[in-house]
Formats: sequence, structure tokens, C-alpha cells
Amino acid sequence: MERRTFLRASTLSVGAAAGGVSAASAASAASAASEGSTASAVSAANPLRVQVLMFDGVEEQDFIAPVEVLGLAGRMSGGALTTTMVTTGRPSTVTCTYGTKVEVAKGWSPHEADVLVVPGGGYTAKDGPGVNRLIADQGFLRRLAASEALPVGICTGVMVLSAAGLTKGRNATTHAGAKADLAAQGTTVIDARVVDDGDLVTGGGITSGLEVSLWLVERFVGAQLTQRVETVLEYERRGTVWRRN
Repeated sequence: MERRTFLRASTLSVGAAAGGVSAASAASAASAASEGSTASAVSAANPLRVQVLMFDGVEEQDFIAPVEVLGLAGRMSGGALTTTMVTTGRPSTVTCTYGTKVEVAKGWSPHEADVLVVPGGGYTAKDGPGVNRLIADQGFLRRLAASEALPVGICTGVMVLSAAGLTKGRNATTHAGAKADLAAQGTTVIDARVVDDGDLVTGGGITSGLEVSLWLVERFVGAQLTQRVETVLEYERRGTVWRRN
């Protein structure tokens, strides 16, 4: 089964769990997609490749939660997930919202990612560093719109996905201070901690990156590993994961 086919099959599985797609239909679709090929799933030999986008003005908590949760899940699973921080262009040192400097060794390579996490930061500082510079970068937005990686928005990073046209007509959430803007751009805003709309996953405010990341572990690797990660982190998830029927 091709990697993108697996991602689509996982979407069907999510729908089945929510009651929108029968388990039999999901199994049938996955079987049909893999006919004539060797079925594959996320494993150490075939890891889920996650890239976390870094940029000047990124909110520290927005990106560190996915890096921590997914990195730990990768370690505890023996490498079933890999997590890499990437810039929008060349490798560089990124200065975050509160002055934290992070050396990012790789530029974004869409063909090397199955999941692209876009954190937020700086949304209210229209002329400063942060997501608004990404929103103004038409070249970057075109690349983002063309990427086959699963887009995952954290907090106001969702507004970057919206600027790329990825949330229009879809279900999504974002930080409370940006929900009106997101709705005005044609998105059906759901008041949930995490919104999984199949091939689009979004999270609410700053700390929702914890829930979004744990949900990704559960969706792609399973609940057993997710529970183990929660135990090590000593963190109990809160809020709702809204899933499209």
C-alpha cells in the first residue's frame, strides 16, 4: 500500500470509529486500495514522517508540544514516528515569540513528510515576526497548498493553512482570538480542542498542541502507545476530539 493510500485508509478508520463509516467499509476500501501490493502500516521500518514548521515569531509552546509528544512516541515505539523541525527555506536559527533561539538544521522538503505541523505565533502583531509573514508569502502558500502531506494546524498556525486555501469549506478550529477571522474565510469553525476532518487536523489555543499530537499518535499508531506516552508525560488529555462522520 502506498504511503498516501495508508493515510487515506487511516481517515476511513477514524470515520468508522465515529460512526460515519462502517468498519466493514473501511476494511473493504483499504483492501481494495492495497490489491496487488504489499500492505504496509506505520512501523519502525515504515515510519510516519512528521515535520514541524519553524519560523521567526513561532510560539514556543505551539511547536514544543508536538516535538516532545511525537519525539517521545517515536522513541517508545522503536522509531514508528520520526519528527524533524524544518524552516520554510534554508536551515537557520529561528527566534521564537519569547526570545528562545532554536537552530533548525533542515529546510522544508514536502516530499519527505507525511505530516506537516504548522504552529502559530504572532498573529496579533501584524507587522512583526510570526504567522503573518507566512500568510504574506505567496510562494510558500502555493507550496503548502500543493503538498501531499497531512496538514496539521496548531493555534493560529491554522490561519496559515486557511491562507493557503486548505480550510475553506472544511471543519476546523483555532485560537479563540482568531475564530471569527477563520469563519470569515469560509471555514466551519468547530468549538473543540481538536478537529479531525479527515485529511485536515487542527487544534485550538496554544496548549492544544499536546492534544493534537497525542491524537496523531493514537490515530496512526494506536491507543496503547498513546496511553504509555501520557503516562511518561504525566499528562491527561482534556477537551474533545471532534471527528467528521
